[in-house]
Amino acid sequence: MTLLPAVAIPASAADPVTCPPGQTPIGGTCYIAITDPGEGGGGNDDGGDDSGGAENVSREPATCHFGPHEVPCAVEGYTWNAARECYARLADPQPGPDDPVWEGRTEGVIVSCTPPWCIVEGVGMDDCWNDIYWAESPPGASGPSPRDLADRAIEAMNLRAITIGIVPEPVAGSVGLVGMPTWMWAAEPSESSAGPITRSASAGGTTVTATGRLDRIVWSMGDGSAPVACGVGTSYADSYGKASSPDCGHHYTKQGRYTVTATSYWTVEWSGGGQNGSIPLEFSDSTQITMGEAQVVVQ
Repeated sequence: MTLLPAVAIPASAADPVTCPPGQTPIGGTCYIAITDPGEGGGGNDDGGDDSGGAENVSREPATCHFGPHEVPCAVEGYTWNAARECYARLADPQPGPDDPVWEGRTEGVIVSCTPPWCIVEGVGMDDCWNDIYWAESPPGASGPSPRDLADRAIEAMNLRAITIGIVPEPVAGSVGLVGMPTWMWAAEPSESSAGPITRSASAGGTTVTATGRLDRIVWSMGDGSAPVACGVGTSYADSYGKASSPDCGHHYTKQGRYTVTATSYWTVEWSGGGQNGSIPLEFSDSTQITMGEAQVVVQ
């Protein structure tokens, strides 16, 4: 797949064929690369960022449930209390110190709890009422929210872009052949680069568990062609010869130096503290490969 420029040396067309160093036998013929396009080729050498990167493309809100109904986790100053199945907020005014709701306590707050059908349309039931109870702190003020804990669990995953595996190899002096198949894959896949991966985070008696799954890897080949969407792909071996990748490949039609970018698209599903949600994530890395034209030397 990857060839080095070499001086043409005749080779037998019969199979099998043994070629000099720097030439590749394919179908009884020795192929050599005779051009290195450098700066003047038809490729896309845009000096892309090779350092990779990561972006949380969407901070989706948490989802809360009341029976079969999906309800907002916070609305109009209220916070959903999954344990009591009501919307809670600080009671205003606070009951006096002699009120039985304090149960003799002198610290903490009294919370007002309202059923969801009084707050959210479509839940059903018309009997609105407010219950009150004692709590150590106001609703939403006792520490990180379940959504915040989901972020902590994701941070513990150390998610990253894949290590790009590609033939022709992105190393100095390696030149692929126009028209020959290019293979792409996730090299040395791990939990953090290819998933699935599960992590948890806890605080204040609440535990959130998150599971990240790699949905797809989208390859931008740098030649203006349509992106290639794959899974982790298949790593190339010399025994594959000129065969195309079974699941993640491309064919270049012009010589040039191309910036190839692999973008991993993840979905992290999380739940805990009476809430759940889905968070999409992206991680990208880039490399550069060189494609040259070739001539066939046959004797």
